[in-house]
Amino acid sequence: MDPLDELRALVLGAVGVGGVRKVRVLDDITLTTVDEPLPPRSAMTGPSFAVVAQGVKRTTLNGIHHDYHAGQYLVVPLDLPVTGQALVASPDAPLVVLSMTLNTHAIAPLLLETGVPAKTSTPTGLATSDASPELLDPVVRLLRVLDRPDDLRVLAPGYRREILWRLLTGEQGPLVRQIGTTDGHLGHIARAIRWLRENYAAPVSVAELAKVAGMSESTFHRHFRSATSMTPIEYRQQIRLQRARVLLAAGTTSVAEAGYLVGYESASQFNREYRRAFGVSPGAHRSAVPTASSGSGHRPR
Repeated sequence: MDPLDELRALVLGAVGVGGVRKVRVLDDITLTTVDEPLPPRSAMTGPSFAVVAQGVKRTTLNGIHHDYHAGQYLVVPLDLPVTGQALVASPDAPLVVLSMTLNTHAIAPLLLETGVPAKTSTPTGLATSDASPELLDPVVRLLRVLDRPDDLRVLAPGYRREILWRLLTGEQGPLVRQIGTTDGHLGHIARAIRWLRENYAAPVSVAELAKVAGMSESTFHRHFRSATSMTPIEYRQQIRLQRARVLLAAGTTSVAEAGYLVGYESASQFNREYRRAFGVSPGAHRSAVPTASSGSGHRPR
């Protein structure tokens, strides 16, 4: 069987079809099927690799669309605020995606084997490529042993290592190598990003973030924008707005409270930036949250 056909069959066999189904089958592997096109959904995504076995998925970073079709994969090098969207999907031909977390500590030892030093420049944002048969093969072999615990325990580490090796030696190798290099520019930017994610509501200047990253302000600003497609302040804004949306969706926080909790001192600025990011006001999102008395028959989408 063609590797892509087998990958699709294995994911569908493990997850099934019906609405949006997302199952973490291993600590670092998630399988997803979607049976209809869906609007964009905001999310934070970390260093990862995702391959589409059927359909079309769109991942958007700061207004830049990255569409990947069956037989293509996406590499994410950092913790990034993105939107994900099922573009092409149907009950007869659902979107089928496998995602794998990319771990710095797993990649680093392989860098010594590639014979190619990691570039000091910072790769830009996200990247997509065609998935070669050599990459799909270990992915398929890993899924084959999911229901065989002894085989999984013994063989899975080798399959993971092979997947990482194929990524490192493939078209997006420079991007993946940066993930495994803690002293490269991407590693410095990652330190600042971790700080921002943990302290998104706190006031901070670009100069202070540059100190966290251990870089000069001008160098930090240039490499941050290269890696994330946005400025540090724009990045913080995206995190704040995504967190506010979660608070509003929970239905226990007012619009004013949500804005304050994520770091906005100006209610008008919060409303303006929220509308620009999501197309509706925070009040509209808050009003759309079902109350306890509205019943539970509605299935959230």
